[in-house]
Amino acid sequence: MVHLGAAAAVAIFSASAVLGQSSSQAGNGASGGTTCGAGSKCPSNLPCCSQYGACGVGAYCLGGCDPQFSNTLDSCVPAPVCSSEDYKLSSLDGITPNTQYLGDATQANWVSSGTPLQAPDNGSIILTLSEGGASGSGTLLASTHYVWYGKVTATLKTSRGAGVVSAFILLSDVKDEIDFEFVGTDLQTAQSNFYFQGITNYDQEKNLTVSNGDTFSDWHTYEVDWQPEQLTWSINGTIQRTLTKSSTFNKTDNQYHYPQTPARIELSLWPAGLEKNGEGTVAWAGGLIDWTAQDPKANGYYYAMFQDVNVQCYSAPSGANVSGTNSYIYTDTNGVNSSIAVTNDDTVLKSLLGTGTDMNKDYPNAKPSGTNSAAAAQSTVPSVPGLTGAGPGTDGTRGGGSTGNSGSGAGSPAGSAAGSASTGIGGFSQGDQKGGSSGASKGEVVMRGSMFGALVAFIGMLMI
Repeated sequence: MVHLGAAAAVAIFSASAVLGQSSSQAGNGASGGTTCGAGSKCPSNLPCCSQYGACGVGAYCLGGCDPQFSNTLDSCVPAPVCSSEDYKLSSLDGITPNTQYLGDATQANWVSSGTPLQAPDNGSIILTLSEGGASGSGTLLASTHYVWYGKVTATLKTSRGAGVVSAFILLSDVKDEIDFEFVGTDLQTAQSNFYFQGITNYDQEKNLTVSNGDTFSDWHTYEVDWQPEQLTWSINGTIQRTLTKSSTFNKTDNQYHYPQTPARIELSLWPAGLEKNGEGTVAWAGGLIDWTAQDPKANGYYYAMFQDVNVQCYSAPSGANVSGTNSYIYTDTNGVNSSIAVTNDDTVLKSLLGTGTDMNKDYPNAKPSGTNSAAAAQSTVPSVPGLTGAGPGTDGTRGGGSTGNSGSGAGSPAGSAAGSASTGIGGFSQGDQKGGSSGASKGEVVMRGSMFGALVAFIGMLMI
């Protein structure tokens, strides 16, 4: 097992300190914004706290919206309930860019950031990571349906190379997390991990062995079987790790530090080996990314391939508050199992100006049908993380003032790194801070690495 802990001489900033330093809203989601986190909730005019610790409307209020730091519990849009499906990832059908998704899970299976491509043999989806452009932060597919306990299986080939990380995870809006992560310099290993509300002890990571070939050249099946009292990780049908809820009881706060809230499935490829990342992150990822290596030299990008994702939903846990079949909502900011209710609440916004408390808000002068004209869809209110004024079906402007193609890489086979934006930020980042601060004690509880790194990267993007 790779354990960096205190041995990695990197400075991990306090998550609450960073999140608490709210800058004033400058009306541009890329050049300035309002942050949210511990001790700092979003204001009423930008009520939704995104996955990356920034406040806004629209997509900020959909997948990844954190109810704990949003203005109110109902600022976040209700989340679509689990759906048992076998998702064959053989085409870009069912994948919608985050600039166009409004919460209707019947119209899309996955929401994309970055540049996903269809494989030439039509047998899988390729996630790309380029040195710049739309996949400069990698590529992410997040499921539109949430899972509140279930068996989730993904068949994939990882990327390879120093600094390049592939991932198959379940991530809840309050940052409960279940992980398979793959470092590109170790093609015989899958790293397993779990987190409760974004905090972790580094000893929770365990390496699992991938036999019968390697993770890059050969298809392997990775499975998470998530039940209310037990969680297992399997590779090619063989259980390699078991976690019981009872073993996660924390005597300090008298809570089970066990993933227990509805989660999206996330498939991703991201750049851990960047100079701007912490030394611990780069070391964990096997070093800095080499953009002259075989794969980016031949293709223009690193890549990972996903063939299939199978979801078997389990029933809501015993004693759950079930009054419907359509959506999950939070009824308490404590973010534990008992705070979830299953309801018939709607999950769909009318436009990217909407929020959970104003689902029907639309752009001024919108056409009577509800379809926004290009002129009406321009807005300075942050509605998609990393973009400004991105209306459904219209182009959004990325940081730096250039225009990005809202459909590039996700809406059609024409999508590629060529349809990029000047910042090279695909509206997300999954940078991972591995290791503690110098002198930190082994097993020190800190903010979840990948989410903390995402926050730092996102705030850095806001300053561009």
